[in-house]
Amino acid sequence: MEGIFVTAIPLLIIILLLWMFFTFVPVGLWISAIAAGVNVGIMTLVGMRLRRVPPARIILPFIKAQKAGVETTIDKLEAHYLAGGNVDNVVDALIAAQRADIELTFERAAAIDLAGRNVLEAVQMSVNPKVIETPVISAVAKNGIELKVKARVTVRANIDRLVGGAGEATIIARVGEGIVTTVGSGESHEEILENPDAISRTVLQKGLDAGTAFEILSIDIADVDVGRNIGATLQIDQAEADKSIAMAKAAERRFAAQAREQEMRARVEEMRARVVEAEAQIPLALAAALKEGKLGVMDYYHMQNILADTKMRERIGDDDGQEMPPQTEPRK
Repeated sequence: MEGIFVTAIPLLIIILLLWMFFTFVPVGLWISAIAAGVNVGIMTLVGMRLRRVPPARIILPFIKAQKAGVETTIDKLEAHYLAGGNVDNVVDALIAAQRADIELTFERAAAIDLAGRNVLEAVQMSVNPKVIETPVISAVAKNGIELKVKARVTVRANIDRLVGGAGEATIIARVGEGIVTTVGSGESHEEILENPDAISRTVLQKGLDAGTAFEILSIDIADVDVGRNIGATLQIDQAEADKSIAMAKAAERRFAAQAREQEMRARVEEMRARVVEAEAQIPLALAAALKEGKLGVMDYYHMQNILADTKMRERIGDDDGQEMPPQTEPRK
C-alpha cells in the first residue's frame, strides 16, 4: 500500500504541473495561430499573461490583420491595448480602409480610437456618407414673415481631421446660422419660397465644414413652412408699449392736477380761516371803538340798519332769480 502511494505522488505532481501549464499558457490559441499561418512564439503568449494582457484580445485581431494583408505587429497591438484602445475595432478599420483604398496608417487609426471616436464608423462614413437632419430652424425675412426651415446635410468623414475636428453639433449649428442669414437677407418670404435652393447655395459657399471632422457634400432643403407674422407682432407690441407710456404720462398729469387742486383747496381753506378770524375781530374792534368814544351809539345802530337793509335786498334778489313752480288748475 505504501508503495502504491509513493508511486502516485510523482504522477499527481506531473498532472498538477501539466494543468498549471495548460491553464497559464494558451496552447489552444497558439495552435490556432500556427494553423492560420501566423508565427507566434509560445513565450510571447506567456509574456502577455505576465503583463496581464488577455492573449486572445491581441492574437485574434493580429491573425485577422495578417490574413487581410494589413501590416502590423503584436507589439503595436499590445501597446494600443495597454493604452486603453479597442484593438479589434482598429484592425477592422484598417481592413475596411484598405479595401476602400483609403490611406490610413495604424498610428492614425490608433490615435483616432484613443481620441474617443469610432474609427471603424469613420471609415464606413467615408465610403457611405451620412445624412444629418437639422431640427426646425426659425428665420425671419425682411418683410417680417417667419419661415420654418428643415434641412438635410450629407456629410462624409474626413480621416485627417478626425483628431481635433468638431462634430455633428457644430455642423448643425453652422447650417442653422447660414439658413438664418439667407432668409434674413431676403426681401420677402415669397422670394425664399420661390427659390429654396438659394439657401443651399449660400450655405455651401460659406465653407461650413472648415475645422470639423466632416466634409459637407450637399445641403438639401427638406421642408419650408410659413410661420407667424413677426413684423406685425412687433408693431402690435410697440403700439401696446406706446399706449402704456401714454397712459402713464396721462396718469402722471392727472396726479399732478389733483395735487395742484388739493393745494388750491388748502389755500382756500386757509383764506377762509383767515376771514373767519378777521370777522371774529370785528366785534372786539367795535367794542373798543365804543369804549374809546371813536364810535357813537347812533353810528353803531345806523351801521346795523345798513347791514339789515343789505341782507334784505340780497334775499329779494335771490327770490326773484328762482323759477316759480308751475300752478295746477283747480278741480272742477
